[in-house]
Amino acid sequence: MLNLFTPSQLSQYVTPRVGETRVGQSIQYADLKQDLTQQLAQAKSAGCRFVLLGVPEDIGPRANLGFAGADKGWPAFLAKFLNFQANAFIPSKHILLLGHIQCDDLQQKALTLDVTQADQLQQLRQLVSVLDNRVQHVSQQIFAAGLYPIVIGGGHNNSYPLLKALTSQSGQKANSANLDPHSDFRPLEGRHSGNGFSYAFNDGYLQHYFVLGLHELKNSAATLAQLQQAEAEHCSYQRIFVRQELSYQQALAQCIAKVTQGTGDIGIELDTDSISLMPVSAFTNCGISVQAAEQFVYQLGKLSRSRYLHLAEAAPSQHPAGLAAGNNEAGQVLAALVVAFIQAKQAIAL
Repeated sequence: MLNLFTPSQLSQYVTPRVGETRVGQSIQYADLKQDLTQQLAQAKSAGCRFVLLGVPEDIGPRANLGFAGADKGWPAFLAKFLNFQANAFIPSKHILLLGHIQCDDLQQKALTLDVTQADQLQQLRQLVSVLDNRVQHVSQQIFAAGLYPIVIGGGHNNSYPLLKALTSQSGQKANSANLDPHSDFRPLEGRHSGNGFSYAFNDGYLQHYFVLGLHELKNSAATLAQLQQAEAEHCSYQRIFVRQELSYQQALAQCIAKVTQGTGDIGIELDTDSISLMPVSAFTNCGISVQAAEQFVYQLGKLSRSRYLHLAEAAPSQHPAGLAAGNNEAGQVLAALVVAFIQAKQAIAL
């Protein structure tokens, strides 16, 4: 259920240059001769703190009647992040490039299913449940090793197995901050990218939940009612940027106040369709800036109880100018957000 990344694959992503060292040339890689528990333990003993994990799938968004393409976010990220300069600003030796969740078999099955047919739509949603188990199994071992998973690619359906893994490992319900125009609190109608948090709450894996940048007209009345019943909170895009009832920093402070309630660990969730002009499965030109997204990640990352970063929904093929432009844009944004998280954790470790 896990495809390990090996140094032999580096040439697909890294362009070497004489006199320079790229991140991809200095980070850690898994030992193929060991099982996952041993690999993680060895990486930690060598100074690792962060684990890069890809989920190259678009089953979740399609099961939510959305667009395909979220399976391409992971390779787009690698092409940018691994080519960054290895220098004092990023602790590349503290990063393990683990690999990605095996999704090819599920993707192939999903391609044969027609979402306009009710029975086939349910089959697609059952495939998401299979994926849930794979993501949970791997991420829970990363948590158990005392490392920070950085999970990239796929739909926002993967929030559910991450919260399940975090709760199962810690023994107490997790909290979550989600930068997202959608609350992803849709009905429990079979797993998809729109109900990761409602399933997590229903199954006892989510306690305090805050949605930052929620779009007031992209969430159904039923969904908003379910959020209220769950005592979740949100601050909408319109409150911050249109009506200007409070600043972005004030809204971010509200978010932090909510998710630091209690003693549960915190998951940092970011749906990249919150970012203006980002190539995603739900494209928008009425979103926040990349800088605002980086601030969200950085400030949440500086909380000692935040345990992972999840970047979902990037879909390079949805860029209006085509796949190449989409890979370039999505890769840059995803890489920048990962750096924000790593630097936040490094700041509180000093």
